[in-house]
Amino acid sequence: MRKYLFFGLTSILVLLGAACTAKPAEPAQQEPEFRPTATIKEIMDSMVDPGADFVWNSVETTVSAKGAEEKAPHTDEEWKDVRRHAMMLIEGTNLLLIPGRHVAHPGEKADEPKVELAPEQIDTMIAQDRPSFVKLVHGLHDAAMESLKAIDKKDSELLLNTGDGIDKACENCHLKYWYPNDKNAGD
Repeated sequence: MRKYLFFGLTSILVLLGAACTAKPAEPAQQEPEFRPTATIKEIMDSMVDPGADFVWNSVETTVSAKGAEEKAPHTDEEWKDVRRHAMMLIEGTNLLLIPGRHVAHPGEKADEPKVELAPEQIDTMIAQDRPSFVKLVHGLHDAAMESLKAIDKKDSELLLNTGDGIDKACENCHLKYWYPNDKNAGD
């Protein structure tokens, strides 16, 4: 009887020892939450720039031989259209911040290489100081939010005045990452 008890206890100890030294199962590979498809350049070209341009151009004064012509949204539908474009601009800033998004496609060149940095250089600069990039993009978001507030108040004069904030926020980022060596930029 002792013999069977000894073998039984030994078997249990061996099994426990094997269980303790076994490798834990590898966790299942989780699918990434985001799937960045567009580059920063494509988001700028398709959302940020058109959104900002529409907001800027929605309120303006044109002086000609006929006199001054004021342009501003008047109807609910016109204000709604300006709001849509402001929202496109605002949400475009969030897309710029998705991790893993590159400035441009591999091999893509700067449009003006004598003035602009190469996309790979910009990617490197962003990676080396991501907090500064995030702060600059948040600056654009916040400036565009001021325009959204003016739009929601249907205040065309306030909307006109908020355009400078958007322009400054854009230029701050471009001066740091896109054309930092352009001596004439920002004038």
